[in-house]
Amino acid sequence: MTDSILIHNCTLAVTAADTLREDGWLLTRGDTIAAIGTADTRTQAETTEATTIIDAQGKMLAPGLINGHNHCAMTLFRGLADDLELAAWLTEHIFPAEAAHVNEEMVYHCSKLAAAEMILSGTTSVADGYFFEGQAARAFVDSGMRAVAAQGVIDFPAPGVPDPAGNLEAAARFLDEWQDRNPRITPAIFAHSPYTCSAATLQGAKRMAMERQVPFFIHAAESRQEQEMIREPRGTSPVRHLAALGLLDPDTICIHGIWLDEEDLDLLAQSRAGVIVCPQSHLKLASGIAPVSAMLKRNIRVGLGTDGCASNNSLDMFREMDILSKTQKLHTLEATSLSARQALRCATSSNAEILGLGKTGQLLPGYKADLILLDMQQPHLSPCYNQDLLVYGASGADVRSVIIDGRLVMHDKKILSFDVEDTMREVRRLAGAICEHQGRNRG
Repeated sequence: MTDSILIHNCTLAVTAADTLREDGWLLTRGDTIAAIGTADTRTQAETTEATTIIDAQGKMLAPGLINGHNHCAMTLFRGLADDLELAAWLTEHIFPAEAAHVNEEMVYHCSKLAAAEMILSGTTSVADGYFFEGQAARAFVDSGMRAVAAQGVIDFPAPGVPDPAGNLEAAARFLDEWQDRNPRITPAIFAHSPYTCSAATLQGAKRMAMERQVPFFIHAAESRQEQEMIREPRGTSPVRHLAALGLLDPDTICIHGIWLDEEDLDLLAQSRAGVIVCPQSHLKLASGIAPVSAMLKRNIRVGLGTDGCASNNSLDMFREMDILSKTQKLHTLEATSLSARQALRCATSSNAEILGLGKTGQLLPGYKADLILLDMQQPHLSPCYNQDLLVYGASGADVRSVIIDGRLVMHDKKILSFDVEDTMREVRRLAGAICEHQGRNRG
C-alpha cells in the first residue's frame, strides 16, 4: 500500500501569490500531492486512504523553501573568519582551511549538519556546490533532503583533486556515480568562478554539463574587483566574459550577480541564464547589493540562496527572504521595489524553475510533496492577513513539521530521518582538529 498523508484543519498558502485558504486540507500519495482543498470539498475517501493523519489546527501549510545556493560542508567553518572583505576572507582564511581540513568524512558529516539546520528551518531542497560532492549527495540522501549537488571545478589544487589538470575528470566521475542514482538527487557541475578557472576549463566544464544535460553553476560578478582578476578576459565584465565564451544559456546559473551594468543585464535577459542572489552573504562580506528589482523588470530569472555558513552564518531562508526584500527597498529607495510575494516566489517556484527541479515549490496536485507546517499560534504571527507575514514576520524556528518527497522527515521540531545529536558530535570533533591546528600554527 502506498504511503499517504492527510493534513487537515490548516491554513493553505498554495503559491506565493494565492490568497490564503482557511480550513484547508492536503493529501499526499507516495511522493506527490494527490489532492488539495477546503473542508467543504473533502470526502470520506481522502480520510480513508490516508495512512498518516495530521491535525494541523493553528498551523499554516506552505511549500517547502528551496535554498538556491549553498556550500553545505562549510558549516565546519561557521564563525571561523568573520568581519573580513571577500578577497582576504577567501585567500587568507577559507582556502587554507579547506586545504587543511576538507576530506570525505568532513564533507559527509558537515553537509548532514547543514541538512539538519535547513530541515529544521523549513528548507526542503538545496543547490549545493563543493568538493567530494559525492559525500554531500550521500548526506542529502541519508537526511531525506532533495538536492542539486554540484561537483566543484577550480584551476588550483583542491580537496580530492590535488592536480588541477584532473578537475574535469573528477567532475565526470561524480556525474557517472550520481546520474539517475536517486530521484531526489540531481548531479551538476560548479565551476568556481571566472577568476579561478581558465577559459578552457570553463568551456570544458560547460560542454560536459551540456552533454550530460545537467545544470552548470558559476560564481559571477560578486565583487567590484572581479574583472581585474580574470586571466585573459574575453569581455569587459565577468558576465561579458562568460557570454564571449558561449557559457550563458537557460541551463547556466550565475551566483551572486551583484556588479552588473546595463549590458550585463541585457545579456542575462537574452540568454535566459538564471541568477541566484545571497543577500546576507553580500552584506556580511560588503560585496554590494544585487540589482534584483532591475533584473525582475527585465524578466531575468532570479532565485535566492543563503551561501555557505562561513559567509552568512545562517541557513534560515526565512531570514534570507526578509533581507532580500528590504535591501532592494534600501538600494532603490523605493518601498515597492521588491515585494514580500516576490521574495517568497524567489525562494519557492522561481528557484524550482531555475534549478530544474520540476514540479516543486507550489501546493498543487501532481507536484512533489515537499511541504512545511508553521505554528501560527505565536504572538509575532498574530494576526495573519496574508503570506507577506511569512517574509516579514516568520522565521525558521516557527516551522513545526517538514515533509519531503511524501515522507515526514521532521515532526513537532524533531528530525525523524537521522540522528542529529550524533551528527553534531562528529562536527564538534572535526572542529576540535581545527582548533588544534590553529594552536600549533600560533605556537
